Amino acid sequence: MEPVSVIEGKAYPLGLKNVDTDMIIAADWLKTISRSGLGVGAFEALRQDPDNVFDNPAYAGAPIVIAGDNFGCGSSREHAAWAMLDMGIRAVIAPSFSDIYSSNAFKNGILTVVLPQEAVDRLLEVAQTDPIHVDLDSQTVTTPFQDRFTFEIDPFRKQCLINGLDEIGLTLTSDAHIASYEKKVASERPWVSGEKSHESLAV
Repeated sequence: MEPVSVIEGKAYPLGLKNVDTDMIIAADWLKTISRSGLGVGAFEALRQDPDNVFDNPAYAGAPIVIAGDNFGCGSSREHAAWAMLDMGIRAVIAPSFSDIYSSNAFKNGILTVVLPQEAVDRLLEVAQTDPIHVDLDSQTVTTPFQDRFTFEIDPFRKQCLINGLDEIGLTLTSDAHIASYEKKVASERPWVSGEKSHESLAV
């Protein structure tokens, strides 16, 4: 997982409420278990509208989405986070998120920023013409117009994102302790670790 520190650039001014995971990535795309290649299917239904923000050249390559309440509701499909990450999204700003989507986003290195509706409305306005700056270390979202909004984040999630630690990476930080424990088990309870054969146990 790539570390998350500062995310800056154009932002998709989506603004829609109740964007569910089926809207983010339709069920037809769930046949794959690969995390790559899903970006082309992200927000497929919305992209049927020729005026959609995701295909607007003004926002091409934007790393931020600004959305409405209850973003990521619906099913628990992790493909939603995979699809957004594959299209280059590293942060989503909204008044609220589905808990499951927020968890899946975190596990895949996408920062979910909760801000009041008034702040989101202002960012939607700024995004029409100017970039947005998200700083995870200071927990702030700023604009070129001196707007400054602070957000809360679980300290554990913050440190994992800053250090680029997913569940596997977090486990590997305890590699030495795990190896020491396994060595102790092999010595004290060889039948657990498989050090002794079934024949020796039978004797």
